Amino acid sequence: MALSSMTGFARSHGASGPYAFEWELKSVNAKGFDLRTRLPTGWDDIEATIRKRAVQVLSRGTVYANLTVKRSNAAPLVRVNEQVLASLLKVARDLCGKIDALAPSIDGLLSIKGVMEVVEPESDDVEELAAKTAVAETFEQALRSLVDMREREGATLGGVLMQRMDEIERFARRAEAAPGRQPGAVKARLAEQITALLDTSDRFDQDRLHQEAILIATKADIREELDRIASHISQTRELIGRGGPIGRKLDFLAQEFNREVNTCCSKSNDLELTNVGLELKNAVEQFREQVQNLE
Repeated sequence: MALSSMTGFARSHGASGPYAFEWELKSVNAKGFDLRTRLPTGWDDIEATIRKRAVQVLSRGTVYANLTVKRSNAAPLVRVNEQVLASLLKVARDLCGKIDALAPSIDGLLSIKGVMEVVEPESDDVEELAAKTAVAETFEQALRSLVDMREREGATLGGVLMQRMDEIERFARRAEAAPGRQPGAVKARLAEQITALLDTSDRFDQDRLHQEAILIATKADIREELDRIASHISQTRELIGRGGPIGRKLDFLAQEFNREVNTCCSKSNDLELTNVGLELKNAVEQFREQVQNLE
């Protein structure tokens, strides 16, 4: 399965009988899936169909679907509201007998709000049903284009994430090979500290100091953290190679990477190891940011 980004854009056009229509789809990052539609009046009954189809092919991201419909060869009809006009004429006749005024003109009456109405012509049910079927098919085309764009971006993201894994692995190897982690260096550093303590006071128990030093050295070892980082790298590469909607899983692994790197930094008692840990932390953060775009 291909990797997929959560961002994309697509547009499709169609026509059926006197109707011409256009779909515009735009998707952005989100924790789950949400389809937000904007449909013309009278076209709401197609929403269930397109929503069902969208859920089948998309698992994450907020998708904005905008439908525009135009009807050709259908000039608006001008209709006079006979009831309103009759009421106005009655009022005018009554006033003519009471005041000295000219009779109302036709253009004056028609300019009064509510007398003249501009209405859309009645639609043919067969034509409208065919148009709605065609609109759903055109939505399918736009959806397919959106999926294709998200997959192209997902393929690019996959390459970037693999590069981040290479960086994290390289920094982890540098941390493992840091001179300050070598047993000889650890022993020499502890021996120097013990000697300094013994020189300051003769009340220290040398054997007890050596035991404490060994305990401190054991707690400062980052072997377990490096092993878990290696395991996370292996899992991440396997997931990217498998593809599909893996964004949530990679986001979890990004948190685990960050936890192990923070522990390495907190245990570090060597400047070079600390610097490598900070570089590791930066690579993990870049990985986490890219994962946020993945479905």
